[in-house]
Amino acid sequence: MDTSLIRRHTIGDLLHRSAARHPQKPAIACGDVRWTYAEFDALCDRLAAGLAGQGIERGDRVAILARNSHAFAAMRFALARLGAVLVPINFMLKADEAAYILRHAGARLLATDTGLAPLARGAAALDTAVERLLWLPAEDPSAPEPGMLDFHDLAACTGTPPDVALKGEDLAQIVYTSGTESLPKGAMLTHDAVLWQYVSCVVDAGIDRSDLMLHALPLYHCAQLDVFFGPAIYVGCSNVITGKPVAEHLLALIQQHRISSFFAPPTVWIALLRSPAFDATDLTSLKKGYYGASIMPVAVMQEILQRIPGLRLWNLYGQTEIAPLATMLGPEDQLRKPGSCGRAVLNVETRVVDDAMQDVKPGEIGEIVHRSPQLLSGYFHDDERTAAAFAGSWFHSGDLATIDDEGFITVVDRKKDMIKTGGENVASREVEECIYRLDGVSEVAVVGLPHPTWVEAVTAIVVAKPGALLDEAAVLAHCQTHLAGFKAPKRVLFVDALPKNPSGKLLKRELRQTHEGLFA
Repeated sequence: MDTSLIRRHTIGDLLHRSAARHPQKPAIACGDVRWTYAEFDALCDRLAAGLAGQGIERGDRVAILARNSHAFAAMRFALARLGAVLVPINFMLKADEAAYILRHAGARLLATDTGLAPLARGAAALDTAVERLLWLPAEDPSAPEPGMLDFHDLAACTGTPPDVALKGEDLAQIVYTSGTESLPKGAMLTHDAVLWQYVSCVVDAGIDRSDLMLHALPLYHCAQLDVFFGPAIYVGCSNVITGKPVAEHLLALIQQHRISSFFAPPTVWIALLRSPAFDATDLTSLKKGYYGASIMPVAVMQEILQRIPGLRLWNLYGQTEIAPLATMLGPEDQLRKPGSCGRAVLNVETRVVDDAMQDVKPGEIGEIVHRSPQLLSGYFHDDERTAAAFAGSWFHSGDLATIDDEGFITVVDRKKDMIKTGGENVASREVEECIYRLDGVSEVAVVGLPHPTWVEAVTAIVVAKPGALLDEAAVLAHCQTHLAGFKAPKRVLFVDALPKNPSGKLLKRELRQTHEGLFA
């Protein structure tokens, strides 16, 4: 007797089970849309049947180029039930960049919304395998796009979805890395990998069915999709979804819905703190705060805890290839281990090693490597980079870190962000942390720029707080007082804003390109 169907546990199955436990509980709120768990589950079944009617079947790659919405959420589970492979695409890409992902993945269907329809049409037309485009309704009301399949029509399908013989080792999604140094890589993640990661999130990040969670960072990004939204559905949380991660809008939603759980990268937390609406907003419902995607300055973390009494903070670190949570620093250690990304989560084994794959001593810098059932099965159509990533039978993160005698890890830098100046290595994070301690600094990014003498010159790019009396001389003097001479910036530039992607990560490559001629 084949018991695989009886024992099956896939991404699509977990919504069925949550709906059976909590049928009338609010599951999704987005704009004017409200779905209970029973309604969400039934709609995903109808949508899966509608997609099957359009020829989408097990193994087909379906791309989504859209902002956060209830429709995006439904597509995630409908595709999983069909055994189709989700390919989320960063909507900040240019048409040719998005087209590369569509071609590489071999996507047959591309889902988009009204605001991004021109980009989607343009990308799909650039020699891709896309056969049809699907219009998704957004947070704000909009009209269906001419010539596209209509989400509402598919979700009104009266048939039943096909009974697909899925297994946990089947491919669930291909998530493309940012391609900072080269063409993007497609990380292949199975249902099993994603679900093992959900368990790590629930256990170590304290995700509970009583949470009312706000999802504001892009769902195309694995952090929001799989560290928060997926685990929230797994345990039966209520969820508010927005595609507008603007400080004033987020503060209003937290107050309006009495949000208790919220994730954002440091840049968004900084925007909330600097908003004129912050002090007038009732944030007493907010009990769980999460940060990740980039390094949180210690001074900002301390300010968050001071200005939102009763908030508990978690620092979550990982990468796309591990689905993506790898380590966690919990609330009890935020002040005891400031700046650390914590220790490996439940289903991950993590080391910090030298080039010979030997564990570094406490305080020494090495590379973070992992073993875990959460890891990718490989890079899509890229055996060479797959082999390199798993050299020595561990996954190589590309992140440099130290580890202390308690096993707490502190990320120093990405390998590519380590500045080599005058024969010395400088971790940009160390310089940034120093500058953040200076009054009047709102944000700072430190990069290495080409220099005729030093090869690379440490350069600080600063956003000052409104009304702050801050100049280059003050920043330089502060750094020269607290840092070794070779670590102190050679120049300080002031800008109105730092470039970021929709997930809040600083785009240091863009800063290097913009200012590369500074020392010429």
